[in-house]
Amino acid sequence: MEQDWRSAPLSEKRKAMLIYATKLTHTPSQMTSSDVDQLRAVEFTDRDVLDIAEVTAYYAYANRIADGLGVPSETWIDD
Repeated sequence: MEQDWRSAPLSEKRKAMLIYATKLTHTPSQMTSSDVDQLRAVEFTDRDVLDIAEVTAYYAYANRIADGLGVPSETWIDD
C-alpha cells in the first residue's frame, strides 16, 4: 500500500478519498466542485469532505513548517 495505494485492495470510498487528498496535495489550484461531488458519490457527507480537506491541508502545513525550519526527517522515512 505504501508503494502503490492505487492497486491496493481498498474500497471505492477509500480510493476516492485518497484521490481527492492526493490532488489537493499536489495540485490544489486545480480542485473543483466535481472533486467534492466524487466524494459525495461514494457517500461521504459534507462534514466528511470538510474533515478530509482539513486533515490534508494540516499535513501540508505542518510539513512546510518543518521543512522551513530545517527539521530533519524521521530516520524511518525513506527519501
